[in-house]
Amino acid sequence: MAESEPELGVFECDESYFGGVRKGKRGRGAAGKVCVFGILKRGGKVYALPIADASSNTLLTALPTKVLADSVVSTDRVPSDNILDIAGFKHRRVNHSKTFVSRRDHHINGIETFWNQSKRVLRKYNGIPRKHFFLFLKECEFRFNYGSPNQQLAQLRKWAKL
Repeated sequence: MAESEPELGVFECDESYFGGVRKGKRGRGAAGKVCVFGILKRGGKVYALPIADASSNTLLTALPTKVLADSVVSTDRVPSDNILDIAGFKHRRVNHSKTFVSRRDHHINGIETFWNQSKRVLRKYNGIPRKHFFLFLKECEFRFNYGSPNQQLAQLRKWAKL
């Protein structure tokens, strides 16, 4: 399987934090959690990767691997996403404190659905060693991208014939 080339289109991007429930700070910057950046092409596939932090520099390194300049990129209102305005992308923001859908086509509900499904699947393992987290994340990505178990099996069989 070859890695896909960057594409032009409409994308949803967001970051999420994975890890068990811990005392202290929650969400952004919580100790011991793994930060994951996700890119979902509308009508296409999701791509997720663990990242060191959710800074602008990290975002600008990860995004061009899947998204071509001039693409429409919807994000939430995290300040590190502001770099997209000057990086050649058509940047749309969703203000979650007011609404989850600004317009019918202006939302990040698809990538939020991926986060929800992934966390639900990974929760059943009661902890995953950090060195293996990437593989578990890729399994969640595969399940999301290839739909029902029958479609997943068909895809695996197709890859096995290569």
